[in-house]
Amino acid sequence: MRERSSSLRVWVPRIFAILVCVFLGLFALDAAAPSELAAHLAPALVLLVVVAVSWRREWVGGLVFTALAAAYAYVARGHVSWVLAISIPLLIVGVTYLWSWRHPTTLRPAAH
Repeated sequence: MRERSSSLRVWVPRIFAILVCVFLGLFALDAAAPSELAAHLAPALVLLVVVAVSWRREWVGGLVFTALAAAYAYVARGHVSWVLAISIPLLIVGVTYLWSWRHPTTLRPAAH
């Protein structure tokens, strides 16, 4: 049971982070022109870089995702539905990364 808990603690933040990147990437589908696609994909691509850095340094993911959740909640404070749709998933990812970092385990994913 302890091994399963350790495995979850390692993989949950990474899987959630990738899912959030995919979710944010879906917003690029509303680009009116192909030239706007890169601008709409930029947030998801930046977060993918954060996920890559956080693969071995969970504290980075915890800080960045939590800070982005707070920043977006502040910027979009007039739109509660936007905050719920964007900030809450970012916050969940940040908290799970911090949870993984604060409770280290030997089941770290291999760095290539």
